[in-house]
Amino acid sequence: MKIGISTASYFPKLFTEQSIEHIAALGADLCEVFFASRCEYKREFAETVRLELNRCGVEAHSVHALTTQFEPEFFSRNDRAYADAVEVGEEVLTAAEIIGARRYTFHGAMCLKKTKYTADYPFFAERLNALCAQAARHGVEVCYETVHWAYFNTPEYFARLKELVHGLRATLDIKQTMQTGLGYEPFLDAIGDRLRTVHLCDFDDDGRLRLPGEGSFDFVTLFARLLDGGYSGPALMEVYTGNYDTEDRLKRAFEYLKECAVKAEALCRR
Repeated sequence: MKIGISTASYFPKLFTEQSIEHIAALGADLCEVFFASRCEYKREFAETVRLELNRCGVEAHSVHALTTQFEPEFFSRNDRAYADAVEVGEEVLTAAEIIGARRYTFHGAMCLKKTKYTADYPFFAERLNALCAQAARHGVEVCYETVHWAYFNTPEYFARLKELVHGLRATLDIKQTMQTGLGYEPFLDAIGDRLRTVHLCDFDDDGRLRLPGEGSFDFVTLFARLLDGGYSGPALMEVYTGNYDTEDRLKRAFEYLKECAVKAEALCRR
């Protein structure tokens, strides 16, 4: 299993293009590019990122946009708001194509009110089918991410959608599934063979986020389950800058994940 790092692990300490050199210095050659502002969706910025990726010998597996800027409006019933989301989405997908990323990590709409949300699955499917078709024109797959504060915060949500949106794929975020209170297992079951990306962060028994290796999460078991299920994609470390004070700790966390992947592969060969 290939272990990589998200540039979000350096946000906001470093600009996106600056973080790539640091990721390479940690020994990683695979990343997710987190576009941290609207100006970073532009073609010119994508060209800058592409050159930096090439210079550092790092491959972009996926892109991740700043969700709150436009993604909720993909589900807006206001035609103008939806058209704006499509326009901004086109910039993000063009940027993904330029840097060679084949996956788009998507959060979608948020759950802002403390009320029960009723999912209009036919309507959501209509919009997601359009987004998947738009992404496909750039050679990109839309990967809906498990997020505790967004619509995909239950396994049932994706299980319903994948029957209606055949091009939809998924990103499993370990810390986010923990924060739903459900754990990752039911989400993984619901996602099935649609999984394309995994985000990794550790946490302790009280739910406080930690660097991998500094919490209590069992990465070996996770990796073994992914391998047994036929998953062949990467697992990307995505932590917050508040989780570490030095890059030495970040490097130890990355090395720890690689060691866990080796142990999982050994278990699966038995």
